[in-house]
Amino acid sequence: METDPDTLYDALLARDHGYEGRAWVGVQTTGIFCRFDCPARKPKRENVTFFDSVAACLDAGFRPCKRCCPLEPSTVQDPVVQTLLAALQADPLHRWTEDDLRARGIDPSTARRAFRRAFGATFLEIARLRRLRAGVEARAQGARVIDAQLEAGFESASGFREAFSRLMGRAPGTLSGAERLKADFIDTPLGPMIVVADEAQVWLLEFAGRKALATELKAVQREAKDPIGLGRTQATAHLAEDLARYFEGGSPSFTVPTAPYGSAFSNAVWAALRQIPPGTTCSYKDLAKAIDRPEAVRAVARANGANRLALIVPCHRVIGADGGLGGYGGGVWRKRWLIAHEREAGRGVAA
Repeated sequence: METDPDTLYDALLARDHGYEGRAWVGVQTTGIFCRFDCPARKPKRENVTFFDSVAACLDAGFRPCKRCCPLEPSTVQDPVVQTLLAALQADPLHRWTEDDLRARGIDPSTARRAFRRAFGATFLEIARLRRLRAGVEARAQGARVIDAQLEAGFESASGFREAFSRLMGRAPGTLSGAERLKADFIDTPLGPMIVVADEAQVWLLEFAGRKALATELKAVQREAKDPIGLGRTQATAHLAEDLARYFEGGSPSFTVPTAPYGSAFSNAVWAALRQIPPGTTCSYKDLAKAIDRPEAVRAVARANGANRLALIVPCHRVIGADGGLGGYGGGVWRKRWLIAHEREAGRGVAA
């Protein structure tokens, strides 16, 4: 790092917020790494190492602190974010408006910026998705469209139809229940994921709320030559078991069959991704070399971004050549969590 270590240590003792996102500290005696403003007792100078990225901390073998949560975006610790997330948890079907935020003394523009930094979506968008999920699940269980709309807390039938269609790629009234492909939600520690599967294989697995989700759902329907309905299949149940093991720190391997799609080049990239050992990372350049196409770094990056089987094809294990985490469709904060989780799980297996 360019900054003198003694200067960094003084900033650490002062809990200097100015270093947020620029520097982290690894504590050799505990094996954890922290933000500079961590409330924990500060270590002695000889017991610390400074890093300029979370990836560097993880590569050096340090675990994330459970008090300052350096894998989470800093805005998650923002009082505005904490307050609104708690309110959403308490009443997930409330129809939130900007007037509700003002009534709580929260400026809507402040909340909008904080949530976009943290999650890539505004609080109102997240709240709307939470309500829409209730409607999707009600419709999957055979509820009439009007009942699903009311279950989701939508006052307007057109508003519900529009939101449903934007998420699922078709209007709620067009679902017959006999569709071969079915979409369902699976809860994870990183938020709900949407899976599309037939009885035999999984076609899509993404974090709910991803901007590209609607486009991906349309692509699945086009390639399968079938519409997507709602419900759970045998393949979905199989995937849910794989995900449970993964998040519990067990096997990082996914055994559920997946539907083939994409070009030969993309499939070569995705196959190489699945060869990256859990708990390790590689760069796009390394991935290009692994498929004997060292000149195709940008194409490799595009194929990585086009993956629609999150976690199953572990595109989160690819980082920038400089050690930076780069982008991730599910959000960089999830990418940080996943890398750390796999390294922690690997230590447990080794022990």
